[in-house]
Amino acid sequence: MKNFNWTTFTKKIIIKSELSDMYGAWTKACELEKWFLSKAVYKEDGGLPIDKDQTVEKGGTYEWNWYLFEVTEYGQITEANGKDFVQFTFAGSCLVDIQLSTQDEYVLVELTQKNIPTDDNSKQGIRLGCESGWSFFLVNLKSVYEGGLDLRNKDTQWKGLVNN
Repeated sequence: MKNFNWTTFTKKIIIKSELSDMYGAWTKACELEKWFLSKAVYKEDGGLPIDKDQTVEKGGTYEWNWYLFEVTEYGQITEANGKDFVQFTFAGSCLVDIQLSTQDEYVLVELTQKNIPTDDNSKQGIRLGCESGWSFFLVNLKSVYEGGLDLRNKDTQWKGLVNN
């Protein structure tokens, strides 16, 4: 694994949707809760929470929670152009870029996570763990927006599944 890139990865998925809907899927708390999180809170640059159906802007912050995990992820929105690009901090000092582009009647969602530290814990927990997690959640994004089916496991008796 000498040539394996531990510091970044990219995942892509094509979704039959409108560009504005895909942008909202990442920038509105109410939309994130449909496919990704159990609870999402966005705050404006000054720290005041914004309405769940309001679009977060650059400088805003977030508090994210998932089903079956007792952890809160805190981060900042470092870029948000209002149309097709969002960047946020994630898993400490990592950055996640969400680039959206239209391809006929589809939207190509390209997620890149970068600045991943190269200590053993980060290699396993962030590089490998986040890549696996994002792979599932991108498929769930497609499922929810194309067909309405949420694939996430929310039952506490079943932990450690690919859909947690």
